[in-house]
Amino acid sequence: MVRNKKIVVLGGSGFIGREIVKNLVKEKADVIVGCRNIKKAGFLEQIKGNGRVTVVQTDVTVQEDVRDILQGSDIVISLVGVLYEIGKYTFNTIQAEVPKMIGVEANKAGVERILHFSALGADKTSQSEYAVSKAMGEETLLSVFPATTIFRPSIVFGPNDNFFNKFSNMAAFSPVLPLIGGGETLFQPIYVKDISNAVLKVFESTQTAGKTYELGGPSTYSFKELIELTMLYSKRSRLLLNLPFWLANIQATFMELLPNPILTRDQLELLKVDNVVRNEMHTLADLNIIPTACESILPTYLDASFKSTS
Repeated sequence: MVRNKKIVVLGGSGFIGREIVKNLVKEKADVIVGCRNIKKAGFLEQIKGNGRVTVVQTDVTVQEDVRDILQGSDIVISLVGVLYEIGKYTFNTIQAEVPKMIGVEANKAGVERILHFSALGADKTSQSEYAVSKAMGEETLLSVFPATTIFRPSIVFGPNDNFFNKFSNMAAFSPVLPLIGGGETLFQPIYVKDISNAVLKVFESTQTAGKTYELGGPSTYSFKELIELTMLYSKRSRLLLNLPFWLANIQATFMELLPNPILTRDQLELLKVDNVVRNEMHTLADLNIIPTACESILPTYLDASFKSTS
């Protein structure tokens, strides 16, 4: 149970984190959100509920910052991660080294539980540095805090998501949308509220400690099918153009020079492998959660006419 617990959420100002924070506050938790930019995260302190939220400026690459924010905490939820490298915030630093530091400092602080967000596709043998660093982070964290629970979500949907919204916005100004690698890669989109509910379920029992859960929705879709769903619920019709990996690699080389790249070569490596839950893994079903179909949620934020009448 999270009621009356002091819970530190690292990376809690992002799309998934804010939904988790809302749920924790409803359950009367004392939530401390650690993030780099407290101005952008200030809205979290306005969340209404039985608990409270405090935002603390934290650089997870600085051990003293991590040590300070974990003092007196009962639970740590880490959503720390980067989609692309910038400056000192590299895949290896943020996703491989920082998790171990969190585990070490959690032990010193007497933390009871850690929930660590990784990703489907985390694999030390992957050609993607992102996937390798995610796998290394799991391994190093478990080596110092074996009771860690790990979540590996597929792509996550909901208002303000980074997938469906991105392609819907692209379709607003582009007559063509690319199907990288032919759009054949498989995904299993999961609703952000299902994830936040799974977080609460994890802390209802100590039996979830030390387990890894792969989180996906009720259905599997190809990349092409997801783009088609985006067009359907955005009420836009665009030409879908097959873009072979070799050509996408050339484009990504130049896109990586942008401050906020739309596509990187490392992300292309991820797109070469299906992003779906494996049968032998723990899933939402083990937490007694029925996953939500994306077809029931996408119209509520992609369809402007729906939003104007709701």
